[in-house]
Amino acid sequence: MMGACLARAGASVTLIVRRESLSQYPKQLRLESPFGNFTVEVAVAAEVPAVDALWITVKATQLESALAAFKNPHSVRAIVPLLNGIDHVALLRARYGAEPVIPATIAGEMERVSPGRIVHRTPFARLNVLSAGRAVLGSTLDQLQQIGFTCAFVDDEPTLMWSKLVFLAPFALSTTAADKTVGEVLADPHLRSLGEACVREACAVAVAEGAKVDAEKVLAGVTGFPANMRSSMQKDVEQNKTPELDAIAGPILRGARRHGIAVPATRKLVAAVEQRAGVERLLA
Repeated sequence: MMGACLARAGASVTLIVRRESLSQYPKQLRLESPFGNFTVEVAVAAEVPAVDALWITVKATQLESALAAFKNPHSVRAIVPLLNGIDHVALLRARYGAEPVIPATIAGEMERVSPGRIVHRTPFARLNVLSAGRAVLGSTLDQLQQIGFTCAFVDDEPTLMWSKLVFLAPFALSTTAADKTVGEVLADPHLRSLGEACVREACAVAVAEGAKVDAEKVLAGVTGFPANMRSSMQKDVEQNKTPELDAIAGPILRGARRHGIAVPATRKLVAAVEQRAGVERLLA
């Protein structure tokens, strides 16, 4: 979706794909979205060329293998990761230095249904970027807003990163554990109570980690999600893919342990997802 919208806005876009997919990958992207349906031309490569901004949009479980295509970090002015979770920022900074890495988050239901075809199902796409990236990405965010994105620069990094996670983790865990849409979760008193408790636990950890988040505002925001919205974690489990449990739930569980915060609802939901997905326990 990022590639399609950036190309639509007039940027020169190169998709980085696995080398074995290079010869067959389409040179066009088709986006089906409330922002409009359109097809754009893009370049395709197996290694990262010299670019102003490298947008990293893979699953957290695919990050290490994807970075094999990034052989010359000095050819990139900015690295903008849009992965779920928090820990990837420290990993990228340790590997490529702090200056080029610009933390950012994106929210919305978007799915690549086939090579070159992307379906954006939610009526919104929210992109938040650390203010340090304003000089490099300011005009880009202006262009994305003209397409339909809601974009903002955020001064405080813990608040930027945790503000997404306190929404995402309860949503992803509850929809995946129950295999239900967000509307079905909210309509079930037990699931809703468990999800709300997970929100409060995530917010408690976020505050202890230095973020400015408000559990009541988060809960009010969740009730505004489209009723038919489903999480990417839920889809991964359905497709027998490894879910992003460590990226999404890991920061909450590890932060809870560091700060001595009880998170029983989060642990219960994580255990349910692990059972459905048939994966090893995230934390003992």
